Formats: sequence, structure tokens, C-alpha cells
Amino acid sequence: MAEPRSLRRQRRKTSEKVRGMGIFWLGLARWVFYPLTHLLARVRVRGAHNIPAEGSALLVLNHVSHLDPIFDAVTVHRSARVPRFMAKNSLWNLPLVRNVLVGVEQIPVYRGTADARKSLREAHSGLENGKVLVIYPDGTITKDPDGWPMTPKVGVARLALANDIPVIPAARYGTREIYDHYNKKFRPFPRKTVNYVIGEPLDLSAYRGEEPDVETIRAVANLAMGRVRELLGEIREEQPPTAFYAPARKNKGTDGAA
Repeated sequence: MAEPRSLRRQRRKTSEKVRGMGIFWLGLARWVFYPLTHLLARVRVRGAHNIPAEGSALLVLNHVSHLDPIFDAVTVHRSARVPRFMAKNSLWNLPLVRNVLVGVEQIPVYRGTADARKSLREAHSGLENGKVLVIYPDGTITKDPDGWPMTPKVGVARLALANDIPVIPAARYGTREIYDHYNKKFRPFPRKTVNYVIGEPLDLSAYRGEEPDVETIRAVANLAMGRVRELLGEIREEQPPTAFYAPARKNKGTDGAA
């Protein structure tokens, strides 16, 4: 099902009014998110130097809580970069939220609609114009009860292979301890610690140069998310599982195609 015309017109009208106010909305987001993250947690970041000071980059992260984009945005912004996220298009239905998302040029994701490819085109455009794009290959908050990554969606591989840019794996741990989506538990006290490890860019030279086939795309997606899983294991000081979680089978799945 395609995006309704009325919503498309509404988004376009909002974009015309708001996009030019990007500095204002960015400042507003900073004014809200910096104090919020400070109130909720001590944030520790290792490897921040791996986020390039300029130019395009694809930052690949795990996803365990609705708080992730807030903490991730602040973490990337502290590296003097303005992140772009791919967010559910339903958020564009909320007036004030829509203004902020459009103003700071976030990308709506149309899952299960005829406009799904539009999200990738907008992401490609952002990367071509020197942006830092944050992506969660899980596609949603992981359903793994232990918080490990699920079988990744292949959009991360399509973006990585179509753009000659740094693809940076990273892991974050601690946000689910503040807000657990599936158990509906919000635990702001005592103040938690959120840890990040930002890894070195992936070496994808063996996969670039030719038109990728299905196997190559799947291999790159698994490589990126596999490295995120390893970094998460480092933070947790645990041995990560050897396979991605596959919720459709209600158990730990294989690294095969989703």
C-alpha cells in the first residue's frame, strides 16, 4: 500500500515551511536531548575518533530500546556531526514531532508499502551529500530476550555497497535498563550507565567493484551486524551468540537470509 496522497501533500507542505528552520529545530532537539540523557545516564564512549570529522559515513548500531535514537543522536552530535536517522513514517503524523524530523532532515521509512524504496533513495541522497547516517539493521527493537541482534535487514548492505564510504559498526549497552519496551518498564532511578564502543570502519574492498548479487548483499549485512554483535559482547563482557536471533522461529536462528 502506497503512502496516502493526503499525507504526502501534508509532508511536502510541512517540508517547505520547516526545512529552512533546520538550525532552530536542531537547537531545540539539543536543548531537550542533552539534559535528558544526562539526567538518565552517565554516557561512556570508546572509539569516538572512528566517526569521521567530515564526509559521509554509515553508522551501524544495535537496537534495544526506544531511547536508542536519543542517546545515539547526542553521542554522534558530541563528535561534531549531525546524524540522520531512518524512522517509522508514522511519526510524521504527529505535528510537533513531524516538524522536528523534517527540520533536521530525518528519513521516513515506509515498511511494507510501495514507497519502501523511497527511504533507500533518500538515504543514498544523504550519503552522497556528506551526511552521517545512523541505521539499525534489526529493523525494530530486537526481540531477543537477552538483547542480542536479530538477523539483519539487507538495506544496510545495499547502502554500504552503493556508496564508497566508511561503514562503522558500533554497539551501545544500557538503554534497555532504563526503558524496556517489551516489559513496559521505565526505571530512571538509580541513574544508569550507557556504554558505547565505536569500531573501526569495515573493510568491504572484497565486496565492492561489481554488481552485488543476493549472496553478496546478505554476506555484507551479516558481516556488519556480526561486528556489532562482537562489540556488544565486549561491552557486556560476555561471549556473544554465534548466530542471529530469528523471532519467526522463536529461537536462535542461523546467519541465513531473512
